Amino acid sequence: MAPADRRQIRLEESEADLARVRRARDAALPAPPKRTSSLSARLLILTIAFVMFAQAAVLAPMMSRARIAYLNQKLEQAHLVLVALEVATREIDPLLRDTLLFQSGMFGMTIFRPGQAPRTLGPSIPTVLPHVYDLRGENYWESIFNAFSMMARSGEVPVAVTGYSLRDPQVLVEVYLDESPLRTQMYNYGRRILFIGFIVSVIAAAAVYVSLQWLAVHPLRRLTEAITSFQQAPEDPARIIEPSDRRDEVGVAEKALAAMQRELRQALLEKERLAGVGTAVTKISHDLRNILATATLELDGLEAAPDPEVRRMTASMMKAVDRAVQLSTTTMSFAKQGLPDVHKRTLNSTAFLQDVARGLKKVCNGCELRVTGEDVVFPADPELLMRVADNLVRNAAQAGATVVTLESDREADQAVIRVADNGPGLPKRTLENLFVPFAGSTRTGGAGLGLPIARELIRVQGGDLELASTSSAGTTFVIRLPL
Repeated sequence: MAPADRRQIRLEESEADLARVRRARDAALPAPPKRTSSLSARLLILTIAFVMFAQAAVLAPMMSRARIAYLNQKLEQAHLVLVALEVATREIDPLLRDTLLFQSGMFGMTIFRPGQAPRTLGPSIPTVLPHVYDLRGENYWESIFNAFSMMARSGEVPVAVTGYSLRDPQVLVEVYLDESPLRTQMYNYGRRILFIGFIVSVIAAAAVYVSLQWLAVHPLRRLTEAITSFQQAPEDPARIIEPSDRRDEVGVAEKALAAMQRELRQALLEKERLAGVGTAVTKISHDLRNILATATLELDGLEAAPDPEVRRMTASMMKAVDRAVQLSTTTMSFAKQGLPDVHKRTLNSTAFLQDVARGLKKVCNGCELRVTGEDVVFPADPELLMRVADNLVRNAAQAGATVVTLESDREADQAVIRVADNGPGLPKRTLENLFVPFAGSTRTGGAGLGLPIARELIRVQGGDLELASTSSAGTTFVIRLPL
């Protein structure tokens, strides 16, 4: 197959892979909200509900005041009826009395004047009065209770009401009347209040709705559309939101979103380029390893040469070739390796660190391994944790440390393992890229993958690996795992 044909096949495969990724990403996008479940509709419904609730909260005292006003009006009417009858005739005319009482809606009345005997009018006063109300001592809550208990009854119910006349506060009046007209009037009053409250709530909701649409909902919808559009094609610069001139929180959010989208797009482009470079490096490493294998075979033949100088040069070349093979193998392994599977079980820190010390004693180049600290029980994957401890101890030994201390401790809700050595410390030039693959190697010939892989092995378990300190007196790394 010609090279051009192979390139065309790879291009078609890449486009097919890209199309599959985009279809999967589009399928994962959230569906647009329904009209009835949108933020605007919810705001409208909630505003009407809250205004109606507030109206219902003030309805009770309004109904109570309406009842008190009605009863005080009846007391004043009773006083006026008696005054009118006394002025009209020296002796009260029964026909005129009954007419005035009927028109006032009362069965009768009793007047108590200072220094005078009580005077009662009304031959049809009921002998049984189920309810008697004294407005002089009725408090706020009693008034509300009496108003709604009266509205809960039905039919004609005779009641007695006692209170001072509004026209003359020294005159005490007691009237006897049927409460059904008051009940009808209060029902009509309550319906009017609720209707007015509903109209007010609709107007208020409409005003709030329009205001929130302009101030919040429309900007939020714009932000949501910008995020969704950017999610569909983050590599497209046209999908980055254009911030408005607003200076409020929405404007700040738009500017922050635009900056985040630009940074994310740049990171994605860099990741894409790095992925391409990584693929190329993997292929190069594979081919280079085959080439180096051939060179190793040729050097094996030179090792049997009779000339000592040739054998010495051959040994140096073999070391260089071995380092190149190791670098190629490590690079390919790092490029192909995904996140490891985590199999946690309960570990005892002291027993685990003692096992680590025993297992690494032979590869520690004669340095002393010490286990100290508090005994902590925590969940972790022992294999992954052993790999991390192995890397840290080997690095310390290769740096020239003579003592490596493994200390366990507890901090808040974390188990802490400190790996401290008395080596010469880390070079300043490696600190910034200590956990960056291929950039943080501290020794000649190193690939710079040990610490990045170690941190990844801790992070997949929910913890972290960090450098606590480094100086000429030694270096300390800290492993943190959740309890």
